[in-house]
Amino acid sequence: MKFDITWLTRMERMKRISVNGAALNCDDILHEILLRIPPSTIYKLIIVSKIWLRVICSPSFLQGYTRRWGQSFRLVGFFVCNFLYLGRPRDGYRRPRWEPALPILSTCREGDDLKHSGILKRCGYFIDSSNGIILSGLHPKTYYVYNTFSKQKYQLPEPQQFYKVLCMALIVEECLDGEASYKVIRARCECKLKERNTVSIETYSSKTGKWKQSTLMCSTSFALRPRTAGMVVGGVVHWFAIWGKLAIYDPRLGDRYIALIRLPIGVLTREHEESVLGESSDGVLLYGQSNNIGVEIWMLEKEPEPNNSAIYCNCIRLKYKWVLRWRLNFKVLWKQMPSLSTHSKETQLLSFLPRNSTSVFIRSGWNILLCDLETKTVEVVNYQGRGGSISWESSKIVPYFLPSWPNASCAS
Repeated sequence: MKFDITWLTRMERMKRISVNGAALNCDDILHEILLRIPPSTIYKLIIVSKIWLRVICSPSFLQGYTRRWGQSFRLVGFFVCNFLYLGRPRDGYRRPRWEPALPILSTCREGDDLKHSGILKRCGYFIDSSNGIILSGLHPKTYYVYNTFSKQKYQLPEPQQFYKVLCMALIVEECLDGEASYKVIRARCECKLKERNTVSIETYSSKTGKWKQSTLMCSTSFALRPRTAGMVVGGVVHWFAIWGKLAIYDPRLGDRYIALIRLPIGVLTREHEESVLGESSDGVLLYGQSNNIGVEIWMLEKEPEPNNSAIYCNCIRLKYKWVLRWRLNFKVLWKQMPSLSTHSKETQLLSFLPRNSTSVFIRSGWNILLCDLETKTVEVVNYQGRGGSISWESSKIVPYFLPSWPNASCAS
């Protein structure tokens, strides 16, 4: 790790203070002092002493620090999920032997190490990821959870319910003991469009080690969109539903109800080709839609109005509304990079960045671009992998981020 002379001098001063000052040997006092250090500096302080390392890597400090400064993430790469293979029938399209089951387009050395470790060859197909936990497998029975930090892979018990077509969700919960706690949810998707107001789900909890089946009820008829992963914001699962709606399930309110809200109607709604969900820096749900003309970004804002009927009601009477945040024509981007305009018909919105409402990933041909919606600028994201061999029409490209924080295992 390289530092300039100014930083070395400052670090030596802090180290002398930590040795000679009795106050800084007290974890509680040190905890309060370190909470005031900005993110650009806090990571470097783990090498000052073992005491500082233990405090900074503790889950209690992480929770307090992220509440004060917010969480930051680092991009490791992009996972490629081909829906032709993940849920294919026995007589369906088979994956060629030369094509990896869980390909990753690496963007850094950490991604290269994960790619060449061999672990991805034994995990099936990519489904979802969150906070260093990767969910993968093969529908409808085999699923794996891989912890990137501990390098441990765990095969989930075989589900009790058979869902021919389904969607899923991964909820990673914070634990004070530093151990990863998670839930995996399988939700049945109806193959035939019938008038139903219920959906069967099965939830696996890492705390119990078992699957639990339950039936969720809704006030109106609906059906979930198959082969998708739910977006989790604040512990609440959001799934795309058919007929232009969004299904919302909060496990903390029990395992009986699911709510619906209509997706926003914008200029691109009738002809949009891609829809994605995300989370803003302040924990608000984001919805993005795009076609080869441009992209629209919406935010789901909450308005407490107890006297009016609720648009989205899940045991709580709250009114929600969609607010248009950004609208961008791709022609503005092509003026910056004329060479990419040749792929304008293949341009699509890929995903949001974690807890970020001002930047998105878009694709132009096999180029992946990071777009800043505020400044309307783009930059090419360099990755290692054969982008030209990807079936973009049948694949979902998902960015893989890890929290930019010292792992608790470093302190052991």
